[in-house]
Amino acid sequence: MSTRGTIVIAGSLAQRPGYGGHAWVFLQYVHGFRRLGYEVLFLDRLDVPDAAGTRWIADVLGGIPWSLRCGGETLGMTRRHVLEKVRESVMLLNVMGYLDDAEILGVAPRRVFLDIDPGFGQMWQALGLATMFKGHDAYVTIGENIGKPDCSVPTCGIDWLTTPQPVVLDQWPVRNGASCTTFTTVASWRGPFGPVEYDGRTYGLRVHEWRKFAALPTASGQAFDVAMEMDDVDAKDRTLLESNGWRLVDPRSVAGGIGSYRNFVSGSRAEVMIAKNMYVATRGGWFSDRSICYLAAGKPVLAQDTGFSKYHPTGRGLIAFSTPEEAADGVKAINADYSAHCRAAREIAEAQFDSDKVLTRLLDELEVRP
Repeated sequence: MSTRGTIVIAGSLAQRPGYGGHAWVFLQYVHGFRRLGYEVLFLDRLDVPDAAGTRWIADVLGGIPWSLRCGGETLGMTRRHVLEKVRESVMLLNVMGYLDDAEILGVAPRRVFLDIDPGFGQMWQALGLATMFKGHDAYVTIGENIGKPDCSVPTCGIDWLTTPQPVVLDQWPVRNGASCTTFTTVASWRGPFGPVEYDGRTYGLRVHEWRKFAALPTASGQAFDVAMEMDDVDAKDRTLLESNGWRLVDPRSVAGGIGSYRNFVSGSRAEVMIAKNMYVATRGGWFSDRSICYLAAGKPVLAQDTGFSKYHPTGRGLIAFSTPEEAADGVKAINADYSAHCRAAREIAEAQFDSDKVLTRLLDELEVRP
């Protein structure tokens, strides 16, 4: 079994049963650290008891130890055992500060905040709307351009360590794409929170960017299937997309489990990634956790540039765009030399996002030792 010690990961799995892509965000870290020889303990919470959420965390993690605080009750690993494991751990990785249990945080030898939604948390903090960063020893963000002069995300006086997201390559084997005809993605139209007003500017959501590219299927002649979560109030936008040739599918039906999500990605011709306006407008360097899965599976990615092109190779396998014309040209470029783009996609995943490399480098920068 593992001999390098325990890494504790705190995050929100149980709150979103049936969201396969959301689960994979955490699984990349869970499986990635285990590949490096660490034991992993996953901590979660539910404010209201929910049987579906409890089943989900157990099913997703399988035999990997977990503990779920559910009101006054603890499910999975007992609280006493959790405190022992956290006290003996080498690091507690607190994703978006989700763990707020003062006793557990207090016994951790090293508390690391992991920011996976760059821009929102920093602006909330700067505006006095949240204090999510306090009580940690180090701060990591996947916004690789944060702290640079051309990025408008406030640092809040924090010296952020930046990192790409990891993908566990053996969980995403390459699948021949010759028979795959449709560009796809999995996304939410709005997400759990609204736009942010900061420093005289409004930073918006994915909806505010997607409308700019509504005509892409018509302009490119390419078929697109989008597993999009949209509310009833977005009926007008649904009509806009469908009238322009986007085929909207139910994300629960094609990506409601970690296996079905992987199958949906692997069965795609390529991904089109349209980002939240927050990421685009701030130039924070965010890159999608979905896109790294597509790349690992040998699927080209056509991605709206958020500043990530400063840090990752583009032009083959990964094509960055900023305008509707560039997006349409990117579709045509991928289809014109598809096999070469597929090979390059996997090569980028191996060189840039391989969990062995990404997490080893992150641990070294955090000076975490077994």
